[in-house]
Amino acid sequence: MKVINLGEKNTVLNKFVLQLRDINIQKDRLRFRTNLERIGEIFAYEISKTLNYSEKKVYTPLGIANVMTPDDSVVAATILRAGLPLHKGILNVFDDAQNAFVAAYRKYDKGDDFHINIEYASSPDLDGKVLILADTMLATGASLEIAYNKLRENGEPAYTHLVCPISSIYAVEYLHKHLINENITLWAAAIDEELTSHSYIVPGLGDAGDLAYGEKN
Repeated sequence: MKVINLGEKNTVLNKFVLQLRDINIQKDRLRFRTNLERIGEIFAYEISKTLNYSEKKVYTPLGIANVMTPDDSVVAATILRAGLPLHKGILNVFDDAQNAFVAAYRKYDKGDDFHINIEYASSPDLDGKVLILADTMLATGASLEIAYNKLRENGEPAYTHLVCPISSIYAVEYLHKHLINENITLWAAAIDEELTSHSYIVPGLGDAGDLAYGEKN
């Protein structure tokens, strides 16, 4: 698995990440969702550089132009619900992509232990396609691993891009051990060094789903 941290470069991406993290700015849900959408667009643009291209002819009112455009079939997937704004940003760029969705959540056992429940999954055939699986927070890596394997029941992607703007170093190490596949790239905007006893990222940004859509019972 390859890891690319776009936050290590000086770009406007870091401004959007700052606003996601800021305890005062993030109270504005519309702005929070919009920033996630912008970040999704940036990641999608970077991913577009990795696709396979060929030259096509396009007829204009005055002649013929040759344009290099991508040939890969893209499937944009996300983990509900926090990943939805990020997913929308990716779709703004890959507007003809097919879509997949996974509903996964933590179910706590005794103490701080938990396991991942999947209640719903919907996906097209993935054989030979480029899968972009997005989730805003990558804390332990367990949810993403389970969602990825669940989606692969619908076929084996030619390549998979995991888009996780706020990740923990623990999750990155976990995925390195559990996703033994050269055809995977993990894209991040920040890789944080700590987790709480409940496996929340520090400094992180809080609960992305609640910040985007309101608190849940």
